[in-house]
Amino acid sequence: MNSKDITLWIDQRWYDALSKHLKDETLEEHLEDVIDEMCNQLPQREYERISAEIWQEDQEERKAREAARRFAVFHVTEGGNSTYFLAEEHLEFLQTASRLRNYIRKAEGDPPARFTGMFPRGEKLSHEQFDTYVLERLDNTGRVVGAFHIDLDSERLDALNIMDGWQRFRIQDVSTAVYFAMKKSIASPEERWRIFLDRLQGKEVTHETEAQYLTGSRMLRAEDISFAEDIIQHDNLLEFYMEVSSFADQVFGTNVCTAENDDWLNIYASYDLDHGCVCDWLDVYLRHGNGDEQDFKYRLSAEEQALLLPKMDAYCQENLGQSLEECCADFLTEQTRTVPEMQM
Repeated sequence: MNSKDITLWIDQRWYDALSKHLKDETLEEHLEDVIDEMCNQLPQREYERISAEIWQEDQEERKAREAARRFAVFHVTEGGNSTYFLAEEHLEFLQTASRLRNYIRKAEGDPPARFTGMFPRGEKLSHEQFDTYVLERLDNTGRVVGAFHIDLDSERLDALNIMDGWQRFRIQDVSTAVYFAMKKSIASPEERWRIFLDRLQGKEVTHETEAQYLTGSRMLRAEDISFAEDIIQHDNLLEFYMEVSSFADQVFGTNVCTAENDDWLNIYASYDLDHGCVCDWLDVYLRHGNGDEQDFKYRLSAEEQALLLPKMDAYCQENLGQSLEECCADFLTEQTRTVPEMQM
């Protein structure tokens, strides 16, 4: 919009005197009213023409600003609460995943109590508004750069792909992909994206791969925990095979500790190399006597995780002659050595 700056110089004494006699307005505001009155006294056709031109220019500027906006929309579930909001930032999948990893790791400064606190200028949306922006994202207008469902309670992240629609991943897998993408400090943005997407290749969660959670009549106890076989590294996890005894049916709600069938369980506890902690789940594979297999998970409480940690450390000492911390350092060193693109 074209505009003209008018500067009026006036002695401070005149200014103070005039301001003193004005009521409920400043001298500047009074002068604006005078100019508005002068505009109203212009010939009607001229006044209407100029007003229409100004209105049209204002509308065009509004449309241009709106078209230039870049933002992402989110549906976040945490602690049983669900929030829809818009973040006026260029947050595509990698950028969103990186921010989520920082929140989970509590790695920088004084982290917020909830993930939504990572977006202090977020604008709340209704469910209907979120769905409208999702459709715009699919239309690829350029304004909506990302749309995400982030469920921290079930540890799932859904990202909207323009070509493939919604894709679901475990938050742990996404966090690991970010770790490798950002590990090489001199990597270009294109290389970071390639590493990030390569790490997520084959990790998409489908209805077929989504495991159900088992629940029994009691929690895991220290005497239930013993390990066997080799410690296996799988991506960023160390997996410990748990021996199964009579506790299984009580903890998992299964029916394998019986002579009525030939079913059995394979159970794995995992330690997160990146975060340096016991993962909050067990992988439970129920093998039936007829050869069929079902995949389940068991969610560990903080108390159960605390029981597993010293057991893992003792098993590393017994079988590898190292502490769990030393084992993790060796695994990470070997992992870096065997991934050429991540070498510094």
